[in-house]
Amino acid sequence: VQLQASGGGLVRPGDSLRLSCAASGRTFSNAAMAWFRQAPGKEREFVATIRGSGSPTYYADPVKGRFTISRDNAKSTVYLQMNSLKPEDTAVYYCAMRRTVVPSAYPNDYTYWGQGTQVTVSS
Repeated sequence: VQLQASGGGLVRPGDSLRLSCAASGRTFSNAAMAWFRQAPGKEREFVATIRGSGSPTYYADPVKGRFTISRDNAKSTVYLQMNSLKPEDTAVYYCAMRRTVVPSAYPNDYTYWGQGTQVTVSS
């Protein structure tokens, strides 16, 4: 299984970004997907997760109402739409795949990880 994350960059506070994560090597619709992030000097933290079918979705409190996770099973791709970005959203963002359709907020529940994409929010 390979996960290829993309879409990160340097943006200003209030801007938007959309991250993508393309998967290969496993039946995508059978896998819950998630986004985690890790800021310098901090532990990896949960951002959002989505069931294999596309619903339901769950979010960490700091991103609720600003971020949206979605997936296109035909393209084997999961997305993270990030709006109203804040400096505290600065981190490396990782996509992760689970061996079940059931979503989880715990990183240890995920078997496969992408390489990460840097998001920097700064004025």
